[in-house]
Amino acid sequence: MGNLLAIKVHAVNIADTMGGCHVYQAVKNKFSSIRGGCGDAGYRGTFASFVRVKYGELVDISEGILAKAWQVLPKRWCVERTFAWANWSRILSKGYEIKSVYEENDFMISHLHTLLKRY
Repeated sequence: MGNLLAIKVHAVNIADTMGGCHVYQAVKNKFSSIRGGCGDAGYRGTFASFVRVKYGELVDISEGILAKAWQVLPKRWCVERTFAWANWSRILSKGYEIKSVYEENDFMISHLHTLLKRY
């Protein structure tokens, strides 16, 4: 459905594959019943290894993004749609906040507003 379970805003010098580890830990702390996840090809290294070693779970890596021909990736569409919805929020259009925790809260409030409008 594209609902956010956790969000982490980190510095630019942290690669997505490392940032994904922090997000997955936050999700597991909140929702211990989650038994895996999915990601694009950028998460196939450190993130997939981290989830397998620490939690003994598998991550479904979408390799279709590397294909030469265009194709629909259904799980990826949910993620991209969620970020597209966030682009309608004016407060997220620029980096107004000084601390990353404030930016995370703004994103969650924006997403909550979107969900309340749609459902």
